[in-house]
Amino acid sequence: MSRMSRADRPAAPPVDLERKVAALYSKLADILGPDRVVLKAGKVGALQGMRSRDVGERLVALQKIVFDDPTIDAPPTISDAPAAIEELEEELADMLARRSVEDEIEQKVQDRMQERHEEYVSDIRAQVMREISPETAETRRRLERIEALEKRSLARSLAEVLRPQSFAELVGQEGPVRALIAKLASRYPQHILLYGPPGVGKTTAARLALEEAKKRPGSPFLPDAPFVEVDGATLRWDPREVTNPLLGSVHDPIYQGARHDLAEGGIPEPKLGLVSDANGGVLFIDEIGEMDPILQTKLLKVLEDKRVFFESSYYDPDDPNVPAYVHKLFREGAPADFVLIGATTRDPYEITSALRSRCAEIYFNPLTPADIRRILHQGAAKLGVELDEDACREISLFTVEARRALNVLADAYAFALLESGDAARDGRVRVTLAHARDALSAARVEREARPLASDTPQVGRVIGLAVLGFMGSALEIEALAFPAREPGKGRLRFNETAGSMARDSVFTAGTLLRKLTGKDLYDYDLHVNVVGGGHIDGPSAGAAVLVAIVSAVLGRPVRQDVAVTGEVSLSGRVQEVGGIPEKLYGARQAGVRKVVLPRANAGEVPSHQDALEIRFVERVEELLDEMLVPVGEAAAPVGEERA
Repeated sequence: MSRMSRADRPAAPPVDLERKVAALYSKLADILGPDRVVLKAGKVGALQGMRSRDVGERLVALQKIVFDDPTIDAPPTISDAPAAIEELEEELADMLARRSVEDEIEQKVQDRMQERHEEYVSDIRAQVMREISPETAETRRRLERIEALEKRSLARSLAEVLRPQSFAELVGQEGPVRALIAKLASRYPQHILLYGPPGVGKTTAARLALEEAKKRPGSPFLPDAPFVEVDGATLRWDPREVTNPLLGSVHDPIYQGARHDLAEGGIPEPKLGLVSDANGGVLFIDEIGEMDPILQTKLLKVLEDKRVFFESSYYDPDDPNVPAYVHKLFREGAPADFVLIGATTRDPYEITSALRSRCAEIYFNPLTPADIRRILHQGAAKLGVELDEDACREISLFTVEARRALNVLADAYAFALLESGDAARDGRVRVTLAHARDALSAARVEREARPLASDTPQVGRVIGLAVLGFMGSALEIEALAFPAREPGKGRLRFNETAGSMARDSVFTAGTLLRKLTGKDLYDYDLHVNVVGGGHIDGPSAGAAVLVAIVSAVLGRPVRQDVAVTGEVSLSGRVQEVGGIPEKLYGARQAGVRKVVLPRANAGEVPSHQDALEIRFVERVEELLDEMLVPVGEAAAPVGEERA
């Protein structure tokens, strides 16, 4: 065979082509794996080409495998080889990209399958736990013990037995109760503030008034309208807003312990407050004056909006996992349309003006000894005991609170039961004066009603009237005068605890004494005393001080069945004062028959005032005529009473 000339021989493939083909085979093996490369080469008839020493044949075999085309048989020329290599590189890049995406999808599929598997296992576990009773021998023993305790109970408490069940049992409060029903049973009920001393039935009246309002035609209260009661002294505003039982709060999922299923999803949980519980009914806040001022302000906002709104940095309005009720509470707030009834024993000026301006105000009456006696007889009837009139009168002199009076009756009833022995089994129980005194002594109850009036006039002693909170009281004001050892050098003594205004009243009275009688106060050694050291923080004792001084200097006796209140001016006018209803109550407590008032206060006397004779005066001359007995009638000196 003849040897080919150098010019007739084919050109040797470039070294770069050898390396690129080898690199492409290596990358293909990385993408598909060596086994799959060999398997695919067998399918397209490229196994022999893969093992060939000729780079062109290996390139053709690579094209068959990559493009999955067994019909490729002509190797590219040297000039076409770069284009073929580039085409193979692009196809391998596409294969690599698809493989990467497929791997990522495969991983996600596996992760999702794992999550579903865990959820499935969790559901199965929960189902198994539900099927398996959580009770153990110990928990069953505890349940049996609780059920055994439920079977044991005492009789009804005395508070339940003695609590008023109707308006007829609210003694002495006919006017306030009528006003309360009128304001609550209207088509447009008002928010209400109830003022009055403790133990007169404010809470009971509010509860009964709602029940009465439900029966009235046109009332906005439905038959199931709630009466939500809370003590204002227990309500405190938390500046962190962690909890608010009155208005409601938000429990965040991290620190405050939202519900378990919400906490796992990072969802805050709104908690409704008492204002929402009272929606459609009455929210009764006892001792509303004890509430924190900031909490009162927030309550006012709820009264205006009739809704409570919630905020939380954890709330995501776009989170699909948030329950619908949570979305609703955050977006629209919770309903809080109710009537507020607040009760307080504080003076009205101690309640914030903003709250007072939004509420109607009703004043409950303090109870008299006669009211207490009626309440005691009602309580005795409920207890099924006989109550001696002496025992009833004794208790009524020691307290003006219905609740305390009934507590004393209950204690006296206990003493009577203890003493009755076998007789109690037949229901023959009698509460006597001795039992009442035993109960009063055991409870250390101090006497409140002290009758000061008498039928015997006295020189220098006057019954004045004062106000303490919602209660009126009577004051004993005494004056004693002696001629001074030297004219014009008399001395004046006055108990300083009565206050500077009472002292000013003494000097005003001295000036009027000189104007009326021509006598100089400094010609006498005069001692003026407020018995008991009571403090007088207003000018209303001026009339009583004037009468006492004139009586002491002139020796004219003062009627002891008459009480007086009023300020006197240097011109001799008797000027108006405040607290007339309370002072009339104090006059009844003192046992007087008549009360002298400034004429300017004529419109402030309650219409139901039948127990007292009321006289109105405008000048001090009229005042003295009402208070001093005519000349010649006998009188007892200060500190004494004639039989």
